[in-house]
Amino acid sequence: MFNEYNPLKNIIFRVMDDDGKIINKAWMPEIKNEHLVKYYKDMLFARVADLQTVSYQRQGRIYTYPPNYGQEAISGATGALIKKEDWLVPAFREMGAMLAKGVTLKELFLYFMGYEEGSNFKNAENTLPISVPIASQLVHASGIGYAIKYNKEDKLVYAFVGDGGTSEGDFHEAVNFAGVWKVPVIFIIQNNQYGISTPVKLQTASESLAVKSVAYGVKGIQVDGNDFFAMYRALQESIKVCRSGEGPVLIEAVTYRKGAHTTSDDPTKYRSKEEEDSWELKDPLRRMKSYLEKNTLWDDKQEQRHIEQFKLEVDRQFVEAENHGEYSREDVFIHHYDQMPDDLQEQMRQYDRFLQWKEARVNNKTTGKQ
Repeated sequence: MFNEYNPLKNIIFRVMDDDGKIINKAWMPEIKNEHLVKYYKDMLFARVADLQTVSYQRQGRIYTYPPNYGQEAISGATGALIKKEDWLVPAFREMGAMLAKGVTLKELFLYFMGYEEGSNFKNAENTLPISVPIASQLVHASGIGYAIKYNKEDKLVYAFVGDGGTSEGDFHEAVNFAGVWKVPVIFIIQNNQYGISTPVKLQTASESLAVKSVAYGVKGIQVDGNDFFAMYRALQESIKVCRSGEGPVLIEAVTYRKGAHTTSDDPTKYRSKEEEDSWELKDPLRRMKSYLEKNTLWDDKQEQRHIEQFKLEVDRQFVEAENHGEYSREDVFIHHYDQMPDDLQEQMRQYDRFLQWKEARVNNKTTGKQ
């Protein structure tokens, strides 16, 4: 695969077209029908959860949130293949992969509500927290991969970054380090066409992001990130490379962020309706659903029934998160160091004084005192 789709050839790896028709039978992965249906339902659940989370944010019930809308095939394929013992190193738009790894929606809701517990994934072994600083998590991924190789463990690392992250120094340092030491890391670039409002063409003069793998001597490939089968097969081949000791793989998954960068962003200011409409035809769930329908594995009645069930489950977990309780003021300070340094202790004292002043001010207004 990595010779046939060498990034220097500037061709994209696809298995099915925009209408769900298989156009590359040679690389079609072998997946049982019942598993295909499960993977589609997992992607559908992630979409329902994502859309409802945006709704919660608009209602003022949750803080700023980065939508996953339109990128479900990338996380869906990863979630289908990642093992319990493997490491997941997310950025912030990998809901499907995180859910597959064992993270609960409630934990994700708690994170976006500001609770420290939202990063304590109780049932998701070897999963790093969401990383908002751009690309910094990739250096950690390479370090984890080095530890895996050093300890001769049978594990892989799946590390995610957006297209904007490839303009950061940490991206290049991480891939370079991983290539030199031939560590078992699969770097997945979610190229959703924009780093906030900056299009890819203004971030790099390279013909693709996958071609950056060549400079670091690692295998790379550009994949249609809205094609579940292409992502699944590319990951399968990447797993083989990593397990054989050949080193890391860099996958550029070409996709489109159908929603805003975050709920504080307005994408209408920097992209056109025509562009959005053209990408709508490449929607990952639309294509997967079309394939399943053609093979009599799915229909609209099943879809609507599952969507209603999923909405109820998402609401249930969100209400649980809302009723989690008051945020502990200590959590702001105690998780940075094993022993809190003097300057952080002083900050906590100042914050306590501020809370006392704030409470006294409220009490004075209530009693009419100036």
